[in-house]
Amino acid sequence: MKADDKILGIMPVIGLGTWEMTGNSCIRSVARALELGYSHIDTAQIYGNEKEVGLGIHESGIRRDDIFITTKVATSNLTPARIRQSFTASLEKLGTRYVDLLLIHWPTEAMNLEACLETMFELQDEKILRHVGVSNFDPMLFNEAIGMGPILTNQVKFTPYHEEFENLRIAHKHQKIITAYSPLGRGGIVKDKILTAIGSKYGKTASQVSLRWLIQLGNVSVIPKASTELHQKENLAIFDYELSADDMESIKQLSRRLVWR
Repeated sequence: MKADDKILGIMPVIGLGTWEMTGNSCIRSVARALELGYSHIDTAQIYGNEKEVGLGIHESGIRRDDIFITTKVATSNLTPARIRQSFTASLEKLGTRYVDLLLIHWPTEAMNLEACLETMFELQDEKILRHVGVSNFDPMLFNEAIGMGPILTNQVKFTPYHEEFENLRIAHKHQKIITAYSPLGRGGIVKDKILTAIGSKYGKTASQVSLRWLIQLGNVSVIPKASTELHQKENLAIFDYELSADDMESIKQLSRRLVWR
């Protein structure tokens, strides 16, 4: 497995999360990540940084067709008309003719899921959107969405402390992808003694072990936030080793501990 590998031949196995990145630092972080070898950039309407992400992509000089861009529809825009209107605005802010992946950011009781997805599939047919997905869907709703059309991914919080194995089972069954956001627990796993001990066997950090574990589960893409060059490079350095079966199981058991609630 390499940094430029794509799950199902579509989504890069690692990407850059941009939540809470703003202003010039966001522009620089996105540009640097692409220059270092990232090819997937994840943003959202509610992040308020689509314009900066687009500027960072432009600044990198990397060809648009070599970059996978994800953005997400805000809960306030979950009607067919607002999906279209807000997506047009997202394209303009990002400075691109198309987006690779558009997600429903969070499900709501008020939304009509079928109508929302139908509108997104129409955007796909119009060639301004390449793939449709969902985010923060529980397994029941994920299954429901899959039954309505070609859903690519469910983006959920997934760390060694916060398991999503039922959603992952569904992804494996239907050949879908789980996109793991906050895969490092917003930095909370950096000092984990078990992950640190496992990492010492491979010359890797606890963070690198966490990311490696996730992608080694199969059908999982990770999008850690990393604003500095040091952390961006660290997150990319996970493709030159493989965790043993025993290590994979030990890490899986971390989610059973009542330390991340």
